Amino acid sequence: MNTKVMIAGVELKNPVMTASGTFGSGAEYGDFVDLNLLGAVVTKGVSNVAWDGNPTPRVAETYGGMLNAIGLQNPGIDVFLKRDIPFLKQYDTKIIVNVCGHTLEEYCEVVERLSDEEIDLLEINISCPNVKEGGIAFGQNPKMVEQITTELKKRAAQPIIMKLSPNVTDITEIAKAAQAGGADALSLINTLTGMKIDINRRAFVLANQTGGLSGPAVKPIAVRMVYQTAHAVTIPIIGMGGICNGEDALEFLMAGATAVAVGTANFMNPYATIDTIHEIETYMKNKKVNDIKELIGCIH
Repeated sequence: MNTKVMIAGVELKNPVMTASGTFGSGAEYGDFVDLNLLGAVVTKGVSNVAWDGNPTPRVAETYGGMLNAIGLQNPGIDVFLKRDIPFLKQYDTKIIVNVCGHTLEEYCEVVERLSDEEIDLLEINISCPNVKEGGIAFGQNPKMVEQITTELKKRAAQPIIMKLSPNVTDITEIAKAAQAGGADALSLINTLTGMKIDINRRAFVLANQTGGLSGPAVKPIAVRMVYQTAHAVTIPIIGMGGICNGEDALEFLMAGATAVAVGTANFMNPYATIDTIHEIETYMKNKKVNDIKELIGCIH
């Protein structure tokens, strides 16, 4: 039974990885998860300098999910290279580094700093606000998406995955722009913008007012967007958004994703990634599927 998949020339032992921002860089889950079993570990977003993130409170539970306005808090590329990459290199798994920035120059600086590192793929978070364009997210404008993709491809030593925001009118236009810019793969979806109000305090629950909605509530939207994108581009897709188990993951694969990322579920069940891998394997055995590629994009 073959569970191996290929993303931009990088072979993963299985299609299950972690979603950025929900797993740290692996150390936090070391007591629960054997990282050697994962297809890949996707790190928390890393920027050129340390980011403090947003003021608290910045996490809130919602029906079927959670809102977060963490603001991509991270210690910056210097600490990341010294601490996190050496830790992950101990394990037999692929390393995908998530990159964030407020300007094109900031993204480029991080990508260039990573060029000599033994990592497998870069995931570019284009849901970040572009401070030079009045705060609009890089990923909400097709021309901006193509531009940032083109510039990063010139500088990146590793293949790049563009992580798409669902907060757009037409996800396929953004996906096609990323492919036109030279993206090697796509990941989607990032969180949906949401809000929660405390009716007793008559105030926003999050200090930031809005936050990113993730968890099971967003899964039907995510599956739809992956399906649409798979029919609009020819590059591999990593599907994510509300995946809690093998059944959820299989929906994304059948919709056209080559691999999947487990995110919010890690907070509820630290074994979620490993459970998902086992449940996919059990499904394949029960349905007599010899190669996982038989399932990828099988829905038309």
